[in-house]
Formats: sequence, structure tokens, C-alpha cells
Amino acid sequence: MRFNKKVAIVTGAGQGIGFEMARQLAMEGAAVILNDLDESLANTAAADINANNGICRAMPGDSSDTAFIQQMVDTAVSDFGSLDIVIANAGITLFGDFFTYTPAAFNRVMQVNLGGTFFLAQAAANQMKGQEKGGAILFTSSVTGHQAHKDLAAYGMSKAALEMLAKNLVIELSPYRITVNAVAPGATLTERTMDDPTYEKTWSDLTPMGRPATTNDIAQAALFLVSDHARHITGQSLVVDGGWTSISPSPY
Repeated sequence: MRFNKKVAIVTGAGQGIGFEMARQLAMEGAAVILNDLDESLANTAAADINANNGICRAMPGDSSDTAFIQQMVDTAVSDFGSLDIVIANAGITLFGDFFTYTPAAFNRVMQVNLGGTFFLAQAAANQMKGQEKGGAILFTSSVTGHQAHKDLAAYGMSKAALEMLAKNLVIELSPYRITVNAVAPGATLTERTMDDPTYEKTWSDLTPMGRPATTNDIAQAALFLVSDHARHITGQSLVVDGGWTSISPSPY
């Protein structure tokens, strides 16, 4: 029970990697605010966790909206007494050819992936700073922030920026014993990626370890970084990709 009596917020957690992070936090004792833009997904995910003896409150809403971000932080404190862990997992992927990529698509990717993460970290850090007991903030980056991937210029740019944000915030947050790190998943089997019947075979062939990641693989790395076992790790980005970024073959 690494997270007994801890309080956490996880955004973009209605399914996939975010849900598994939230689920494992709750199973190890944390009270979790679970966010997703999709109200049905958020409510179903929270109900699943609660049905398995976890403590979880669904908060559906736009994680890039600053008023809603503050509402999540305030709710964590009012419902559970404090805020100890924040995982800014919400993000969107809008594929598109660089030569025709639209300002609307670019701005939405930056608003969600960068703006939502930046202002959630800000709101969380202000709360943690006042509590005077430290805390842990984690960003979900991507291997596309490390290696080029066709039609993902804006997305990859946003993920690389998150890792620089984690590094930069070390200056601001370390005096308050708040760690800030990033986890960078590679190809991962989720509800979304499994809609492609070729996904698992393709990425099994391209990944040195012979398979894409599971959501558990990513969640285990994430939970380590927000646990007390990682209290002296900050400003770092942990790639979880089965070795893909070492050789970086692209899918056909």
C-alpha cells in the first residue's frame, strides 16, 4: 500500500493508460480524482474502481480549462483533505501532414497537451506548496518527443516540450519538496490502438522486446515516479518503449 492516505488527480483516465494509473493508485490506497473529457467513460471508470474497494471520484470535464483545473484541485482537498500526487495524463493526437496542418488542429493540440498540463501543474504546486509536506507531479510524454514520426510534428513537439517543462520546474518546485517528472510511453495496447487489427503485430515486429507495452507496463513506471521510492528523482523523463527509441524503425 505505497499510497495509503495519499490523494491523487489523474487526467485523461477514462480508459487506457490513464485508467490503469488511476486504478493502481486506488488499489494501493490512494483516494483518486479521475478525470476524462467523456462523462460516460469517467463515470464508468470510477465506478469500476469503487466496485473493487478503491476510493475514486469521477470528475468529467475539459482538463485544458483553467477554471475546471482549479475545481479538480479544490475538490481533491475538500473531499479528501489534501493533494499529494498529480498525473497530467490527458492529451490528444491529431495526425496530419505538415504541409497542410491547420491552425485549429495545432492550437487544440497545444491547448490540451501543453496548456492543460502547465496549468494543472501550477494549480497543484500552489496547493502542495501550502501543505508543506511535498508532493509528486508527473507528465505523460511520448517516444514521439524523442524520435521523429511521420504526421506527428505538432504532437511530438508538444511532448518534447513537456519533458523540458519537467526539467525547468525543478528550479521552482524543489524548495517545496515537490518532484516533477515525465514518463514517455512507446507503442501501447489500449482500447484505442486495438481498434487497428494490425497494431499489435506491427509493433511487435518493430519493438526490440518483441511486443508493444501494456497499460500495466506504463502504469508501473508512472507509479514508481510518484511514490516515496522516487523522492530523490526529479526533472527526469523515463522512456518505456521496449527499446524502440534505440533503433526507431517506423511502421509501414
